[in-house]
This record gives sequence, C-alpha cells and structure tokens, in this order.
Amino acid sequence: MREKEFRVIMTFPTTTDAMAMESYCQSHDVAGRLIPVPSAISAGCGMCWSAPSSQRESVERAASEAQLRCEGVYEMLI
Repeated sequence: MREKEFRVIMTFPTTTDAMAMESYCQSHDVAGRLIPVPSAISAGCGMCWSAPSSQRESVERAASEAQLRCEGVYEMLI
C-alpha cells in the first residue's frame, strides 16, 4: 500500500481542459499526473491534476500559461 502524502489537486470543468493540462505539463517538465478526482472534492469532469504540494506554484503557473480553465486548487493528503 502506498503511503499518503500531501498533494496539490487542480480540478477542471471539462475533460478537455484536464487533458490539455496533462499535455502542457508533460511538454514543459511540470511535475504531476492526471488522477480521478478524490471523493472529498466535487468537480465537473471527474479528472484532476495531482502534484506534490511543493509544486503548487509551478502547477498554477502552468495552467495560467496554457490559458486553461480550472475549477479549484486544493492541498490534501492522498
């Protein structure tokens, strides 16, 4: 079983936005990956970007640079 850690979670209104975040982050070496939205959060598309909490600034900057719509940014133990 994987040990839980604090992660930054960015949710999106559409799957297209979530996939665009994945593509942008992969091509710009931004840490993280797409995961299903944790049950404690409600989000439009069901997918979110998850990265180490220490990368919050990088994740928010990436979404802004890529001009992506996000619903919310959370830090939680998952």
